[in-house]
Amino acid sequence: MHRLVETIKQSPPVDVSEPYDVDGVAGKTILITGGASGFGAAFARKWAAHGAHIMIGDINDQAGEAFVAELRTATGSEHHYYQRCDVADWQSQVSFFQAAARLSPTGGIDCVVANAGIGELGGATTGYGLENPSGLDAESPPAPFLLTLDINLKGVLYTTHLAIYWLQRNGGGDAAAAGAAGGRLPSKGDRHLLLIGSVASMLPLVGQVQYTAAKHAVLGVFRALRGSVWRQGIRVNLLCPYFVETNIMPAAGLLMMAGGGLGTVDDVVDAGTRLVADGRIVGRALVIGPRMKVEDGEDGETRLVGVPAKGDGGGQGVWECYAHDFDSVEVFVWKYTRLLNDIVRINGWTGWLKDVINILFFRKAGRK
Repeated sequence: MHRLVETIKQSPPVDVSEPYDVDGVAGKTILITGGASGFGAAFARKWAAHGAHIMIGDINDQAGEAFVAELRTATGSEHHYYQRCDVADWQSQVSFFQAAARLSPTGGIDCVVANAGIGELGGATTGYGLENPSGLDAESPPAPFLLTLDINLKGVLYTTHLAIYWLQRNGGGDAAAAGAAGGRLPSKGDRHLLLIGSVASMLPLVGQVQYTAAKHAVLGVFRALRGSVWRQGIRVNLLCPYFVETNIMPAAGLLMMAGGGLGTVDDVVDAGTRLVADGRIVGRALVIGPRMKVEDGEDGETRLVGVPAKGDGGGQGVWECYAHDFDSVEVFVWKYTRLLNDIVRINGWTGWLKDVINILFFRKAGRK
C-alpha cells in the first residue's frame, strides 16, 4: 500500500492529556470568519489575550465592532480588526482576506479559522425543508431553501480556497515538514488552516439534513486537503464539537439532547488553542463533547462513563478522531485500496503511460 502517513508528513496522534505552550499563538495574525460571537469570539478572546493579532469577519457589524473594541481595550493592542464578511458571498470574502493581509502587523496571515456557520434552517422539526416536500406538482414550485448549505459548505470552500492562497504568501519555512520533524516554527513561519466541523461530521443528525451534509463534507475537505496542502507548507487540522450551548444551537437541538450532556465552550477553545499554538500538529482532528472518563466494568469491559457537567468531576472532554484512518481503515476500504494498488503495480509504467495518452489525446478529441 502507498504509505500516505509518511508522504503527507502527518504528525503523530495528539495526546490531549499533555500540556501545551499557549504562548505559541503569540505574534500570529489569525483570521476568523464568524468571529463576532460563539466559538469564534471565544477563540479570539483567548488568543488575543496571549498576544495574537485577530482579524474578525462577520455579518453582525454592531457585535463585530464592539467586540474588536473590547479586544483592543483588554490587550492594549490596536492590532485587532473587524470587517463585514458574508461567507456565502465570494467577493465579500475576497475583500476580507485582502484587508486582513494589508492590516496585519506581521505582513501576512499565519492562521485561518473557517468558523462561520449556522444551524439548520427549515428542518424536519419546522414542517418544511428537504425532508418535507410539498406543492411540487405546481407549475413552477420553488426550489428548496439551501442557505444552511451555502454558508456551512460553500462558505467554507471559499474560505479554504482563499486561505491556501494567502497562507502561501506568509514567509517562513515549511510548516508541515517542520511540524512532522518535531520542531516548532516561529509564528511568522506557520501556515495553518483550522476547519470547524461538528459531531455531525461523523454522525447523522435526524431532521438536520443540510447541516449534516455540510459537516460531513467539511470532514471530507479536511481528509482530502491534508493529502495535498503539505506541498504548500500548510498544515490543516479539524475541530468537531459535539452539542455545545451557543447561539448557533436551536432550542430543538437542546431539547433533543436533554439529559445527555453537552460539551463546553472552554473545552472547544482549549482544543482549538492546542492546534493553533503547536506547529507540530499536522493533519489531525479533535472531537469535543461531554466530559467522560474511562472505567473498567465488573464484566471486564472498558467503557466511557459520563461525569458531572458542573464542578470538578474530572474526565476528559477532548478526544482525537480519525487518528488512524490512514493506517487502520475499514475492511472494505483497505481491501479495495489494496486491489487498486495491485492494479497499479501490475500495469506498471506501461499502464500509466497508456492512461495518460488516453486522457490527454483521445478523451480530449472525443469532447470536441
